Order: sequence, then C-alpha cells, then structure tokens
Amino acid sequence: MNIGDKAYNFQLLDKDGKTVQLSDFLGKKVVLYFYPKDNTPGCTREAQDFKRLFDEFAGNNTVVIGISKDSVQSHVNFATKYDLPFVLLSDPDLVAIKAYDVWQQKTMCGRTSMGVVRTTFVIDEHGIVVNKYDKVKVDGHADKVLQCVCSL
Repeated sequence: MNIGDKAYNFQLLDKDGKTVQLSDFLGKKVVLYFYPKDNTPGCTREAQDFKRLFDEFAGNNTVVIGISKDSVQSHVNFATKYDLPFVLLSDPDLVAIKAYDVWQQKTMCGRTSMGVVRTTFVIDEHGIVVNKYDKVKVDGHADKVLQCVCSL
C-alpha cells in the first residue's frame, strides 16, 4: 500500500467485538496505525501519544485506528488500562496487516522473525492513501501525523 493507492477496505473486530470496515469512515480522514503488540513499552507510548492528541485529530475530522494481531480481549485490557479513546482493531489472521504490507521480517537481539513493522497510513476522506510513515520511531510520531492531517 503506497501513497496514491485506494486504501484496502478491511473488515475486523474492534475491542467491543463489533465488525468495523474502513469504508465506515468515508467522509473522514483516517490515521491507520499498525503496531506490534499491546502493553509493550513502545506501543504503549505510541497509543498514549495518539490519546493525548485525540481531540485535535477529532477536530480535524480525523479518526484514529490502531491495528495489531492481538486478540479482542487483549485490546479491551489495553484500552481500559490506558483509557484509550480511539478504535483498536484485532487482526489475528493478518488480513489487513498483510494487505498493507506491514508483516515483515524483523531482527531483534540477533534473532530474525516475522512481525508487524510499526507503520502509519494517513487516508483522506475518499479512501486514498495520502501519506505513509514506515518503520516509525515512536517519539514525536503522533505530532508529525497531526501536522500532516492539519495540512490536508
């Protein structure tokens, strides 16, 4: 999935067990961020940064959606623990994760494995990818994404 592409219209369960499709948000901008795992230090900081800026995103007609391969129950626990106000979607079958090409080989501590590479897509009101952030470094990321959204 690259800039200029029509965003893949996935269908996944949210933390409340409801089915959510990307097309549900046509007419709004979408910040779609993929992250490796609930309740890990980097993913928690990233989620808290999006939470801190949540009202500013909402004021810019923008929905924030986080996706990982964690279970619905894991998302419930994560969202409750940190009072996360945005959508978290569970993708245990890697449907959206693979469609957005964020399931990649990673190396950590000398070991190689497949996993979710932290990536964010900004999607416009018509469902077109207008920006993509690869191999995201958490610190300052949500602020950069907000600047992008405000410039659209």
